[in-house]
Amino acid sequence: MNTEQTLQQLKTLKLHGMATTYKAIADLPTHQQPEAHLLVAQITESEMQHRQDVKMKFLIRISKLRYDATLEQIICSEKRNLTKEQISRFADCSFIRKAENILITGATGAGKSYLACALGHQACCMGYKVAYLNMNRFTERIQLSKLDGTFTKLLNYLQKTELVILDDFGLIPFDQNLRLALLQILEDRYNKNAIIIASQLPIKNWYDYLNDPTIADAILDRLMAKNHRIELKGDSLRKKSTN
Repeated sequence: MNTEQTLQQLKTLKLHGMATTYKAIADLPTHQQPEAHLLVAQITESEMQHRQDVKMKFLIRISKLRYDATLEQIICSEKRNLTKEQISRFADCSFIRKAENILITGATGAGKSYLACALGHQACCMGYKVAYLNMNRFTERIQLSKLDGTFTKLLNYLQKTELVILDDFGLIPFDQNLRLALLQILEDRYNKNAIIIASQLPIKNWYDYLNDPTIADAILDRLMAKNHRIELKGDSLRKKSTN
């Protein structure tokens, strides 16, 4: 069997990482090619890396993250009330494994959504399934699923998603359906999966925003049980980017 036949068989088996590395090695001069056991090790490692890359790109694509942000791009400073130590604490995504929530607050333009998306991107890189929803999209999906009878399917999807990001919390008025839907989502995720909420509203105002004492108590109880709080400060980053 020649090299081309082997390459074709690897591609037929969808071992594309192996095929790429095998071809690169086969193109080397004979005296530079590794021994059999090293060859197997190299092409196996390449296949694993290839599959991890494919999975990561897929997870990023289906997450629908608003920004193509990474933790390395986050600006940390005393003025922003954000430190590198805080960011590094979340880099291993242990908060997801521990089902801990992250609550990000700050004024318009403070970088809340960007930070939330960077955390979501990191989660995708670590192999976690992520769903990003701003409040407009969240409201639309809840309303549509109620109308077409897919609400339970939506709940099941979100329950199986390891990290849900709810952005712009506080911009859309809550009606009873929305309050109950959020409560059900949080109940399904409690002690199982994590959620990130980004909001202009200070956390102390969330109770009044939810506008129903009983349901607000239940929602905040589940959000606050295990949480990390990030309160971003400083001038709008959007103004800086346009100067």
